[in-house]
Amino acid sequence: YTCSMHPQVMKDKPGNCPICGMKLIQVTKSSPVEAEGVQLNEQQIQLGNILTDTIRNGMIGEQMVLTATLNVDQSKINAVSARVTGRIERLYFKNLGDYVNKGDKLYDIYSEELNNAKQEYVLALEKQKTLDNSIVDFTVVIQSAKNKLLLWGLSEAQIKQIAVKKTTTPITTFYSPVAGYITTSDIREGEYAMEGGTIVRIADLSTLWAEAQVYTSQLSQIDDNAIASIQFPDLPGTKANGKIEFMNPEINPQTRITLLRVNVANSGNLLKPGMPAYVTIKGKQVNTLTLPSDAVLRIRNEASVWVQTGNRSFKSKMVEIGMEERDRVEIKSGLQSGDIVVISGAYLLNSEFIFKQGTNPMAGHDMSKM
Repeated sequence: YTCSMHPQVMKDKPGNCPICGMKLIQVTKSSPVEAEGVQLNEQQIQLGNILTDTIRNGMIGEQMVLTATLNVDQSKINAVSARVTGRIERLYFKNLGDYVNKGDKLYDIYSEELNNAKQEYVLALEKQKTLDNSIVDFTVVIQSAKNKLLLWGLSEAQIKQIAVKKTTTPITTFYSPVAGYITTSDIREGEYAMEGGTIVRIADLSTLWAEAQVYTSQLSQIDDNAIASIQFPDLPGTKANGKIEFMNPEINPQTRITLLRVNVANSGNLLKPGMPAYVTIKGKQVNTLTLPSDAVLRIRNEASVWVQTGNRSFKSKMVEIGMEERDRVEIKSGLQSGDIVVISGAYLLNSEFIFKQGTNPMAGHDMSKM
C-alpha cells in the first residue's frame, strides 16, 4: 500500500499516510513491461505532454563564465613629459579624471634655457634682416635656432608667432599632444620639472581591458581565436563582444592561475576602470551525441533519461553527461545514435514509476557496467 501524493510511503497493510493523512491505496502487481519501465495510455501521454526525439550527433562546446575587472588599456596611456628644465608656473588641469582635448593648454613653464633659445631665434632673424649681404648664411643659422625650439616642444604656430612679433615672453605654454583622461599628476605648481620628467599621464578610455583569471585546468578549453561576450553587473542590459588579445604565458605557481585579457570597446564612455565584468567564452566545438538539458534527470552525481522502448512504453536508462552549452548537454555514454528519448515529461514518468514500483528507477544502476 502507498500514498498517491507521497509514493515513497510503502506499507504492507491498509491505513493512512503518515505525512498527509490520506488513505493508502493498494499497488497491484506490475506487468512485465512495467517491471522495467512505465506503460502509459494515450490520455496520460497527452495530459503529461510527453514528447520524444531521436538522439543524434551535433556540435557542442563547453561555455565558461569568468569573473573579470575592467582596467585601463595600458597601450593607450601617454606620459606628457617636460622637454626642458624649468619651474611650473601653472597647471591648467589639476584633478585626476579631468578630460583633456588634444591641443588644450596643459601647463606654463619658466625655463632659462628655453628663453635663451627663443632670444637666439629672434636675434638670428634680426641679423638676417640687417646683414643679409654678408658672407654668413643666416638661413642656416635661423633653421638651427628653430630646430632647437622644435626639439624642446614648441609648435610651428608658436615659433611663427615669435618670428612675427620679434619678441619673447619668459613664460612658455605647452599643449596636450593627445586627448584623454588624466590618470596621474606628478608635479605641482611652483615645483621644478627636470628635463624628461613626467608632468601628467593621459589615458584614452575609448577601449578598456577586461582582465579575467583563468585556472590552468581551463586553458585547454579556451579557443584563442574565440570571441568573448562581456556583461557588466553594474550596467544591467549592457553587453559587449571582444576578442581575446592576450593570454599570460606565465602561471602563478601558488594559485595555478593565469591572466586572460579581452579588449572592450567603450562607446559613450559608459564603462569605467575598476568595474566588475563577466566574460563568457565558448570552448572548442566537438561533434558528439547531444540532448536538450530538460531531458536529463539528475540526482546527486547521477544522471538518467527515459527512452521509448515500444508503443507508449518507456524505460529509464543511466547516462554519463559531459559538456553543456545553453540548453543542450553532451551524452558521453549510455545511449547510441537513433535512440528515441523523452525530451518533455521525463519527471512525470519518473514519478509514475516511483508511484507504481515504490523505488527510484535510478536505484541499483551501476555506471561502470555501461
